[in-house]
Amino acid sequence: MKTPVMKPSANDATRTGALAQDTARQAFLLLRTVFTVAPILFGLDKFFNLLTDWTGYLAPVATSVVPVSGQTFMYVVGIIEIVAGVLVAFRPRIGSLVVAAWLLGIIVNLLILGNFYDVALRDFGLLVGALALNRLATAARK
Repeated sequence: MKTPVMKPSANDATRTGALAQDTARQAFLLLRTVFTVAPILFGLDKFFNLLTDWTGYLAPVATSVVPVSGQTFMYVVGIIEIVAGVLVAFRPRIGSLVVAAWLLGIIVNLLILGNFYDVALRDFGLLVGALALNRLATAARK
């Protein structure tokens, strides 16, 4: 006995399109939330060093180019991270690119330092996530 084949209806296509839009919206909101909260929290911690001593992740060349102490350098880094997080919250298309560029800078710093390759790899994954947020934010505007 042959099983009848069901042809997709217009309603199925509409539901599939709506589901894809809903799924993309959820991914966008998830990434926007993470790339808002994380930079702000990490930026604030540059002032308190509760999570770690951030100067340990700083390549010495950074403070030779900008002649300030490592901690002062980290204060500036903290401010930039906080601004980047706020930018993602309100202008995700632009903020996501700022975060991606910032993460690239962190990766380069870690590679120059010659240590923390695991953190550099993790930050590369975050960079890809920031670029994915940018694509979703761009698609949402169309």
